This record gives sequence, C-alpha cells and structure tokens, in this order.
Amino acid sequence: MASVVGKKIGGRTYYYLAESGRVDGKPRVVTQRYLGTAEEIARAVPGGEPASASYRTYGDVAAVWATLSRLDFVRRVDSVVGAQRATPSLGLTVAIAVLHRATAPETPLSEWWASGVAADVVRPRVSTVDGTWRALERLTPERITRIEDTVASAVLATLDDHAALAVDVPQFAAFAPADCTLPSACRGVLAGAGLRVTRDGAIPLASRVYRRDDGTAPTFASLTAELGPATLVFHSGQAAQLDLGSRSGFVGSLPLTDHPELLTQPASARKRVDPERFAGLTALDTHAVVDGVRRRVILTHSATLHAAQSRAFADELATATRELDGLAGALAAGTHRGDRAQIHAELGRVTRGRRIERVLTAVLSGNRPGEIRLERRIDSAALARLDDEFFGKQVLVTDRDWPIGDVVTAYRARTHLESTFRWLTGPAVTGPTPRWEWTRQRIAAHGLVSVLAATVTHLMRREADRAGMNLSVRELLEQLAGIGELVLRYPSTGGRPRTKRLPTERDPAQQALLDLFGLDQIATSA
Repeated sequence: MASVVGKKIGGRTYYYLAESGRVDGKPRVVTQRYLGTAEEIARAVPGGEPASASYRTYGDVAAVWATLSRLDFVRRVDSVVGAQRATPSLGLTVAIAVLHRATAPETPLSEWWASGVAADVVRPRVSTVDGTWRALERLTPERITRIEDTVASAVLATLDDHAALAVDVPQFAAFAPADCTLPSACRGVLAGAGLRVTRDGAIPLASRVYRRDDGTAPTFASLTAELGPATLVFHSGQAAQLDLGSRSGFVGSLPLTDHPELLTQPASARKRVDPERFAGLTALDTHAVVDGVRRRVILTHSATLHAAQSRAFADELATATRELDGLAGALAAGTHRGDRAQIHAELGRVTRGRRIERVLTAVLSGNRPGEIRLERRIDSAALARLDDEFFGKQVLVTDRDWPIGDVVTAYRARTHLESTFRWLTGPAVTGPTPRWEWTRQRIAAHGLVSVLAATVTHLMRREADRAGMNLSVRELLEQLAGIGELVLRYPSTGGRPRTKRLPTERDPAQQALLDLFGLDQIATSA
C-alpha cells in the first residue's frame, strides 16, 4: 500500500512516497522515495512549469526508418550474414549507416547519433555507433551482392512493374580523407557506379562501383552488361560509344544537331504528354535513321527546361558581352596595345561555345597596336532561332514500344539518380582518421551504404509521387525534416524526469507526408 508522508526538518516539510507492507505480521514501511517540498511537487505535476524545453526534428529519420522496417531490412541482411556474435548485428549496423547517409550525409556519424532522434527511433536500441565503420569491414564482395539481392527482392515485392533499367552514374562519389591539412592526406578517390534500377521510381536494385582515377574504369557497354538484363539508358555524350544499329533494349538521347529536321518542326506538331505526370511537356513521336537503322525517335519539349536554358544562356551571353565591352573600352583608351593575333585569341576565348558564336559577333578595325578597335553585335534573329529550335528540346531514341511517358520516365532515371547521389555522397563520405586509405573493400562498403540509401529514399519518393507529391529525394527529405516536436522536460522529484512532447505546426504538405509514412505513431513511441 502506498501513501504520501511528510517529514518536518528545519521548519520545512518534505514529502516521501512510502510503500507499506507486513513484516513478521506487523505493518512496516518497506520502501520510500523522496518527492520534494510542496512547491517542487506542484511544479512537477501536469500544469506545472517545465524545467527546460528543446526542439528537435524527427520526420526524415522516422520516415526512413519506417521504410527500412517495412522492407524487413535488418532481418534480411542478417540472414545473408549468418550466425553472429557481434552486438549490434551487422544487419542493424548497416541499417543505421543507411539511415545516417539518407538523413544527415554532411554530419559525422557519432555527432548525428548523439544529437539526433535516431537513438530514440532505432529498434532494438543501440548505445553507441563508434564501431560502425569497423563493422562494415565485414562486408565482403559476396555479401554485398547478396545483400543487394535480398533488398531488391523486398523492393520488387512492393511494385507491379518489374522492368529494369541499366544506368551509369560516373559522378557517383568523391571519397576524400577526413583531414586535408597535409598534402599527403589529400589523395581522394573518384568513383562511378553502374546501377540496375526499376523503371518505376528509378529504385536501385544492384550496383557496380568502380574507381575513375586509376585507369581501370570499365567501358560503358561492358559495365552495363555486368548488371544483368535491363533496358540500357544513356545520354547524348555516350551515344557515340554504342552501335545502336545492332543493339536492342535501349532508351537514350542524341545530339540535337544530328537531327536538324526535327528541330524545325512547328510546335503544333507536338502533343502534350500526360499533364498530371509531366507538366509542360510536349512530344513528337516519329522515326529517323540512327546508325544506319530506322529507329523510333521522340522530340520532346519541356517548358521548365526551356525557361532554365534561356536563363542560363542569357547569363552566359551577358558575361560575354561585358568582357567584349571591357576589351573594346581598353582598346579605345589605349591601355590594351596587343596586336590583332593577340586580340583574336581573346575574342576566341570570350565567344567560345557554338551557341554564343551563333548570336554574338565581334568585328575588328585597324591593324596597328593602339589603333585597333572592336565592335560587337548581337544577332536578334539568330537569338530567336536558337530559342525556338534548341531550348527545352531533347531527341530521344529507343527500340521500345512503351508509351511516351514511360520512355521519358526511363530516360530521366539517370538525372534523378545523379541528383540523389550528389545529396547522399557529400563531405560525410570520409574515413575516421586523417590517414584513411580508400581500399577497394572500403570503397565497396561505403558505395553499398550510398546505394542502399538511394534505394530506400527512391522508394519513398515513389510513394510520395503516387500520393500526388512530385518531389526530388532532397526536396522530400527536406520537407520531412521540417516535421518536428517541442520536448518539455519537467523537474525530477526523485524518480525519472517527466517528458512531454508537443508536435510543432505543420503545413498541408508536411501533414500529408506525416500521414503517408505513419509518423505520428513513431513520434509517440520515441
């Protein structure tokens, strides 16, 4: 039986929670716990003033962990590894590394764990993450392949469309030492990755990470052949490496200048492509001869891309005209006394680039140094043709009979993946010591963590897209990171301090994401 008893000491009353019981048949106080003075108890009970308050975000960490849990990630990885004595298991260690890479790629792992919500969300609980990267030394090439396979099977179980794409991401990561204060510690490693991804959502299923700086990088064709059956995705810069006349199973882009007859087609020849999925996208579906074979080609025009390219070219043209005007002023003032050959070299540098050359001309008069003058002109008609014929356009080629929207989705997979890996493989992809040596195994282990982080976040992005939220991975995680809570801590009265969590105000998009990933339940249990 429990009761509150007061003891008067020095003129003040102090209260205790006393637990009574019978000892040898007689009532006795068995245990007692100090509660405090009346004022202290009043502050500690509901309605009292909190001793401290702090704000923390949890939406991104909670959503990524919820997705890992739905994939049964930890159990699947542990089933690949087999019997273990280590605590935490390798499956849980890899899951924590993936969670960190997806949500805080620019924060050191131990700092993120100590200051963030991850320690409250991850189950089973983990006391420290200090040995994470040492534990990843156990990821042999065979285990990496099997881990990718078991996670891929879990992802495919959630999809109806199992069509796969093969994509090369040459700017996959730059592995740099943690401390570059000494030249000997600054030898970084540039890495690329061949990926097998889903057509629906560009979700990585398998990878082949390679070094780009040691002369052993595979060719594009051989790399994609290692990834298994898939539709090859390439961009215009890679088209010359491929013999499309004899190849089958591909979606790619061609240099715009290879098909000028398409660029001059009127806008009325193009039709809108699924406005719900591709706002402002129109396309002309036709055929053309590519590498000696008549192939299906699709001329697309994106209003968003057009606006972005117009702005970029306007900036480029403004920079070039400023430099020419500065050169013209120096010639007129006599402060530049170079000969015509020197000035022609400067003009070539300023107007370098075939599109600048189309609209900007520079005319020299005079022959002797000090007498040479410069006049520049912008051809407004050429500028209008450039805007009409090139900006916003791409020429896609494929042998697939997919709807135009699916062809565009497949081609854009590479863009989405490059954007994701730029977000995931930033400064945090470093070793724990200044002298960290990036061996092949360590590159493979860190590469696996980044690929699995992309797998999880692209699956999340696909779910958000199906719910009507078209976001990049970075945009999605930033929206989720805005979901937080106010943590109120009340004074202790001898027991564990009481904590109360209040959700912060959310905008409609954040509320939709909270509902989509079931974050209310996670926040309550944290």
